[in-house]
Amino acid sequence: MGVSFLSTIPPLLPLVPVPSLTTTTTNRYPSYAVTVRCNKMEIDATAEDRFCRRDILKCAGVTIGMELMASSGLFVEKASAADLIQRRQRSEFLSSVKGTLFTAINGNVELLPSLLTLALNDAMTYDKATKSGGANGSIRFSSELSRPENKGLSAALNLLEEAKKEIDSYSKGGPISYADLIQYAAQGVLKSTFLASAIRKCGGNEEKGRLLYTAYGSNGQWGLFDKQFGRADTQEPDPEGRVPLWENANVKEMKDKFVAIGFGPRQLAVMSAFLGPDQAATEALLATDPDVSPWVQKYQRSRETVSETDYEVDLITTLTKLSSLGQQINYEAYTYPVQRVDLSKLKL
Repeated sequence: MGVSFLSTIPPLLPLVPVPSLTTTTTNRYPSYAVTVRCNKMEIDATAEDRFCRRDILKCAGVTIGMELMASSGLFVEKASAADLIQRRQRSEFLSSVKGTLFTAINGNVELLPSLLTLALNDAMTYDKATKSGGANGSIRFSSELSRPENKGLSAALNLLEEAKKEIDSYSKGGPISYADLIQYAAQGVLKSTFLASAIRKCGGNEEKGRLLYTAYGSNGQWGLFDKQFGRADTQEPDPEGRVPLWENANVKEMKDKFVAIGFGPRQLAVMSAFLGPDQAATEALLATDPDVSPWVQKYQRSRETVSETDYEVDLITTLTKLSSLGQQINYEAYTYPVQRVDLSKLKL
């Protein structure tokens, strides 16, 4: 049996936020030499200063682009400025949301499996035929939360409701939707677990683990997921009978449900951690099916490697698709008017 996804968490807390993979430097091609030693692994990376034809073409392209922008007129300038302001507002708000969720998750590690299942079950109500259900926050309603398939998830929802109070208190663009909150909590669980796995592979050394995850981890794969920020909440529970009771379901029932929302054996295998509190038991069951077993083995092998690339990338891709089911993203959500400064009233 391979390494379990969630088994790496308890001995490695407290966790720390993952550093940004994007750095700003004044030198386009700096010389550097970096060595990362993690147990018996050693990686060296070197680069030399160089100025190539590609850089010249880039400079020319930027110059032409700036000239085109300058000649596009006042309307385009105002539209572009407004768009940039909204992007910055959403980016800053999302960063704060992630910080709040990270603190909440880090202090309640026993709820990690429940937070994942909460996100899965909220999205699994999607029905392709009627285009209804999906990741719309309907699981927050007591009549839906009390269904058999959602048994034991109330503590996870209570945790997110407390986090929501804090988030709404500093939001300038209105309250965050439960639909967004639930899916970004699942993202927070995955990122924390990926980081914890890197730390474990470095013998529990947090500094080396963070460096390993920064250099070889999956943090840069979340770009598309982060753009899907602006889900709308439904105002009523989704219909019953759309989500299986995962702990009692056989593999065929799981496969049929995943097929119904556009997924296959590959996605079923990679989401084993979402299908109940015991991932090892879930994977043992999935491995009995000839269609799913090769993927289970693939991801178990991947989790044993340094970077876990196959497992992490496929899991992020699957969650990104799952978390958008039934949604039309409002890309202006959480933005707000900027108060203009009356320059005539300034005293110089």
